Amino acid sequence: MAGKPAETPDPSASPLARAEHFVWLTARVLEQRRFAYHFLRGGADPVEAALTAYLNEDGGYGHALEPDLRGPVSQPLHTAHALRVLDSIGRCGGLRVERICRYLTEVSTHDGALPAVHPSQRDYPAAPFVPVVDDPPSALLSTGPVVGLLHRNQVWHAWLFRATEFCWAAVEALEKSHPYEVQAAVAFLDGVPDRARAQAASDRLGRLVREQGLAVLDPDRPEDYPVAEGYAPGELHYPHDYARVPDSLARRWFTDEEMARSLDHLAASQAEDGGWPVTWRRWAPGSALESRPIVTVEALRTLRAHGRAIG
Repeated sequence: MAGKPAETPDPSASPLARAEHFVWLTARVLEQRRFAYHFLRGGADPVEAALTAYLNEDGGYGHALEPDLRGPVSQPLHTAHALRVLDSIGRCGGLRVERICRYLTEVSTHDGALPAVHPSQRDYPAAPFVPVVDDPPSALLSTGPVVGLLHRNQVWHAWLFRATEFCWAAVEALEKSHPYEVQAAVAFLDGVPDRARAQAASDRLGRLVREQGLAVLDPDRPEDYPVAEGYAPGELHYPHDYARVPDSLARRWFTDEEMARSLDHLAASQAEDGGWPVTWRRWAPGSALESRPIVTVEALRTLRAHGRAIG
């Protein structure tokens, strides 16, 4: 490293080594602990301890855990993020999840599902693409991943009954969609117990994704694919964004060749500083800085899950 700037890792190092340099240089404690858990044989306890810093007395999570929502208040999107972290370390159960389910019950809309953003966010900064309204509707975007994850971990709570029915209705009614909503639908379908119904819904959703050009199948021609309304220029999604693990229902939407090109593109997207880029709209320096280590950890996990060598 002699003679090189401290912020630039050795370009000849493995993707994992370059990412590690980036994480130690830029990441929050939580992402440092997650990186150590997933790639350096670190323990689960330090991850959970770091996550607890974001926990509020109401059982939800806040404090900008999801970087595009700032401020201390609990939000469904923060709490969904916390559940994904707990799931990734095998801690999605017990009293911690019971408290989370009580919070989800308290903030649910009249139909028993979650709003994307609770009105308590109004007093704090938020990304301009995350609208805060007084009476927000239920959203598949926030509800689907939570319901799917809880089902996959065999969590049983009264909140899940109506929320599950909401997700089924929302997924089976999708016609014109956008990538983040499709990702939420996949997260629901990958975890819900009725596997035959999930497979049928996934097959229909996969046809919709291909017909509407919601996945870039040829990374060499991104200009051939539409950017969804409200997304940043170039904010496109690829097969690996939907099928993050090989056993996802979304994996069947794409050929082996399409998935290989997608993973090639993901691997090649690692920046000179060792991190992966944020593709959505950057609206504040802090949110962009905090998001890149999150994206980097998930990129490495996706590549490894699909059998790609990362170092």
